[in-house]
Amino acid sequence: MFIVCSKRPFVLPCSWSGFLRERKIERAVSRPLPYLRCERARGDVPSLELDSVALLSRHLHRRSLAMDPKLTEVSQIFERFKAAFVRSDFDTCRRLLSQLKVLLTEFPSLPPLFQKTANAVHELTLAREIYEHAVVLSVKTEDQDAFERDFFQLKPYYTDTCGLIPPSPQEYPILGLNLLRLLVQNRIAEFHTELELLPASALENPYIKHAVELEQSFMEGAYNRVLSARQTVPHDTYVYFMDLLAKTVRDEIGGCSEKAYDYLSVADAKQIMMFSSDQELAEYIEVEHPEWEIKDGSVIFQKAKETAPCKEIPSLQLINQTLSYARELERIV
Repeated sequence: MFIVCSKRPFVLPCSWSGFLRERKIERAVSRPLPYLRCERARGDVPSLELDSVALLSRHLHRRSLAMDPKLTEVSQIFERFKAAFVRSDFDTCRRLLSQLKVLLTEFPSLPPLFQKTANAVHELTLAREIYEHAVVLSVKTEDQDAFERDFFQLKPYYTDTCGLIPPSPQEYPILGLNLLRLLVQNRIAEFHTELELLPASALENPYIKHAVELEQSFMEGAYNRVLSARQTVPHDTYVYFMDLLAKTVRDEIGGCSEKAYDYLSVADAKQIMMFSSDQELAEYIEVEHPEWEIKDGSVIFQKAKETAPCKEIPSLQLINQTLSYARELERIV
């Protein structure tokens, strides 16, 4: 077999599958070449032509990864993190995640610098995957503050790396999770801001569509649709926020009920708040509304109304202020 490189032959005393492992040949072909053709002198094996740029760039990329101790260290710690995540060892996950975040600060190819380095693609992809796992970890540990921090660290990898690395399959599930979090926290203005930043095609994505439909139902007061949506979540990680949203909805229903009624039967209260049993209703009242009272098969709200302080309206002061404003406006006009 021989190699023709810029019309200059090199003798290759090994098989095609093994020539990349020959150090002398690696050094010989490390310079840019217009083409690389490998063929055997005998006709028993067909000739093979490869694009030299693609072949050598892949090979040199693997060599650079092997020689980068920082990247190797991050990859090894991340593997330990994923193993702990599968075991649900969240304390170990949090400890390893802190180490990973510190190590990632040493890569200049990551946001906000985005410097073009030899391992930039691999570093960006690895860092994005680490922050995606961090977001899911915050959901598993029910830490909304950590979710917000990790999401903001992850977001530049979705918005500022287009064309640098392939899109992530976890992008829309995590964006949908963030929309659901904003809805649970009643941050409706931010919900719509995040929604406006998405392309129009994203609205048909099932993860985004789920959050949008929930927000519409919530704004319309169709609380039954919101509560029943828990059974049709697009991903298991959505259950945590759906439980929080269900609590928010029940608080809204309870607040309206105590303003509209002096009491409700236990059966009616259970139906309105969509509890499956009397025990669930009793536990909810005990924890969330201790001012309510369950007595003789009814939920009594009158006690809450009696304990609520009544504020006196300073009617005379309001009348004087209104007349004063009218006189001042008349002078201006």
